[in-house]
Amino acid sequence: MHTRLLSSSSSSSEDDILLKLQPKEVIIDDRTDSEDQEKSSGSSSEEENEYTRPAFIIPPEYWHIQKLMKFLKTGNQQATTVALCCLKDHDLTHEVHQFAIQDCGGMEILVNLLEIQDLNCKLGALNLLVEMAQTEYVRKCLVDLGCMPLLVKNLLEPARDLKILVGEVMYHLGFLPKARKDVRHCNGLQLLVDLLEVDEKILLTHDQYLTADEIEMVQLARSSIRALWSLSKSQKNMHIMMKSGCVPLLAKLLGCKHTEVMIPTLGTLSQCVVLPSFQMAVCTEKMVTHIVKNLLEGNSSVQRYCCETIFYAAEDPDTRDMVRQAGGLHPLVKIISDPANRIDKDLLAAASGAIWKTAITLENVKQFDKMQTIDVLVKLLENPDEDEKVLSNVVGALCQFLRFAHNRDVLRRSGGIPFIVNLLNYTYQPLLENLPMVLRECAQDGDSMRIIEEVDGVRLIWSLLRNKSIKVQSNAAWCLVPCIQNAQDSGEMVRSFVGGLEIIVERLKSDDVTVLGCVCAAIAEIAKDMENLAVISDHGVVQSLVSLIPTEDVFLREHLCSAIAYCCAWGANCKTFGRLGAITPLVGYMADNHEKVNRTAAIALLHLSENSFNCITMHESGVVIFLLRSVTSEDQELQEAAAGCLANIRKLALEAETKHLIRKKESSSSEEDD
Repeated sequence: MHTRLLSSSSSSSEDDILLKLQPKEVIIDDRTDSEDQEKSSGSSSEEENEYTRPAFIIPPEYWHIQKLMKFLKTGNQQATTVALCCLKDHDLTHEVHQFAIQDCGGMEILVNLLEIQDLNCKLGALNLLVEMAQTEYVRKCLVDLGCMPLLVKNLLEPARDLKILVGEVMYHLGFLPKARKDVRHCNGLQLLVDLLEVDEKILLTHDQYLTADEIEMVQLARSSIRALWSLSKSQKNMHIMMKSGCVPLLAKLLGCKHTEVMIPTLGTLSQCVVLPSFQMAVCTEKMVTHIVKNLLEGNSSVQRYCCETIFYAAEDPDTRDMVRQAGGLHPLVKIISDPANRIDKDLLAAASGAIWKTAITLENVKQFDKMQTIDVLVKLLENPDEDEKVLSNVVGALCQFLRFAHNRDVLRRSGGIPFIVNLLNYTYQPLLENLPMVLRECAQDGDSMRIIEEVDGVRLIWSLLRNKSIKVQSNAAWCLVPCIQNAQDSGEMVRSFVGGLEIIVERLKSDDVTVLGCVCAAIAEIAKDMENLAVISDHGVVQSLVSLIPTEDVFLREHLCSAIAYCCAWGANCKTFGRLGAITPLVGYMADNHEKVNRTAAIALLHLSENSFNCITMHESGVVIFLLRSVTSEDQELQEAAAGCLANIRKLALEAETKHLIRKKESSSSEEDD
C-alpha cells in the first residue's frame, strides 16, 4: 500500500506545484546510473536480467518527470492528482521517460495507487500504465510487482471508465505468460467475460445514434474483449473462458456494427478455435454466417481474422458445409487473387489456409474448380519471395484439389509442378510436411511423373528421409511409393541415388509406427527390382523387417507384410524369414478382422510358402483354417493368395505322402525278398 500518498503535511497550491516543476536544461551521460538501476531491478525473469539499458543523453524532461514522481511519493490527494495529470502530458511510450519513472521507484508507486480508494488517482495511474505497458520491459516490471491481481480487483469497481482502463492495461500485460497465469489464479477471466454482456440493440446501432452512456458500454465491451484477446493465448485460459459462457457472447459481438469491437472479437475467436470445443461452438452457435459477412464487408484486418477462424474451425465437416452454403468460398479466392493483397502476407497466409481446410470437403473442391482456383494458387508459387507460411498453405490446398484426376491435368498444364519441386529446397518444416503429399498426388499421373523425373524431384523427395522431423520422414517415404511405381525405369532411378537404399533401410529403426509403415510400403516397391533387392538385403532388411513383426499397429502390419512378401524373392531371404521366426506371427495376422492386413498377410505367406520348411511351420501353426476362410472372401487378391498358399502346402503334403508310400512299398518288397 502506498502509505505516504494521503499525507496532509503538504499544503502547496496547484500553482506552486507547477512552478516548481518547470524543466531545466541539463545534458549528461546516464550510463553508470542505468547499469546500477539494472542490477537493482529485481526481475525474476532471466530474459529481463540480461536486459542492457542503452546509453543516452538525458533530456530536461527526465528531471521534470522525476520531480513529478516526488510529489506522488509525498503529496496529498490533490498534489497526486495534479502530478498524474502533468505526467500524462509526457510521451510515456518513450524509453527515456520510462527510465525516469523507474529510476526513482515510480513503477511501485503507480502500482500502489491501484489499491487506494480515490477514483481520480486510480484513473490517473491507469492512464499512465496504459501508455507505459506498451513496452515489453515495463510489462515485465509491472507483472513482477504484482500488478495483475490489483487490476482484477479493480474490475469489481462500479465505475465503467475505470474498468475500461483496467482492460486496456490487462490487454498489454496479457502478452506475458506470467500475467496470463496470474489472471487465471485471480479468477479475472470470469469478470472480463461478464463485461461482454451488452444489449444487442446497442451493438447493432452506429456510434452517431448512441447516447454517451451507451457509447461507454461499447467501449467497456471493447476493452474487455481486447484483454481476453491477449489472455486467450493460454489454452488453460481458453478452457476457463469456455466454461464462463463466453461463446454466446462472442457470437453476439460478431454481429455488431462497431469495427473496434469486431476486430478483437475475431482475434479472440481465431485463437480459441484451435480447441475442438470452440470449433464445435462455431457451428452450433451459427457464427459462420457472421464470419462470412465480415469476410465480404470487412477491412483487411477483419478479413484476416475471419480467414484464420475458418482455417481452424473447418476441421469440422459441418462447418465446411456451412461456409460453402453461406457463400464464403468465393471471397477466399478473391482475396488471394487480388494483387493489392500480395503485400499483406498475414492475410494471404490466412486466406490460403482457409481454402486448404475447406477443400477437404469434395463438394467445396467442385466449387473451387469453377473459380479456377488452381491457377490462382500456382501464381502464388511463382513468386520467389513469397512467405513460407503462404507457400505451405498453398501446397496443402493443392494436395486437396489433386485428389481429382482432372485437377492433376490442370496443375500440369499450368506449369506448377516444377515450382512445387523447387520448394523441396526450403527448410520450413510445415512446408516440407505438405510437399511430399502433393507430389504423391502428382505422381499418380504418368505425365506428371515424367515432369517430376525431369526436374530431379524424386532425389529431393528421397533426401527428406534424412530430415529430423518424423512427419517429414513419413510423408517422404509415402510419396516414394507412387514415384517408384510410375517411374519409367524405377530400378535404375533408385540405384542412381547414392546412399538412398542404405538410408531407407536405416529408417526401419525409427520409433514412429507411421514412419515404419510408410518405409515398409516404399521397400515393397523397391524390392520388385532384383538388383535393388540384393542391395537392401545386404544392408540387413530381412532382420529389420522381422524385428517389426510384434507390432499391434494395423497400418504397419499391412505394409510390413507387403515388404516381407517382395523381399522373399532374393537368395535365401525366404528361408531366413522362417528361421528368424516370422511365420507363426504372420499366421496370427490372419486372425485379425482387418481386411487389408489379411490380404497382405496372405500374400506374404504365399511367398514364404515357396520354402518347404516354412510350409511345415505354417501347417503346425494352424494356418489352413484361416486360408480356407479367406478363399471364400470377396477380395480377389486375398482369394488368390490364400488359394496359392494352400496349394503350396498341399503340394508339399502330397510329396511327403508319396515319399512315405514309396518308402513303405520299398520296405514291403525287401521283407518279401527276405
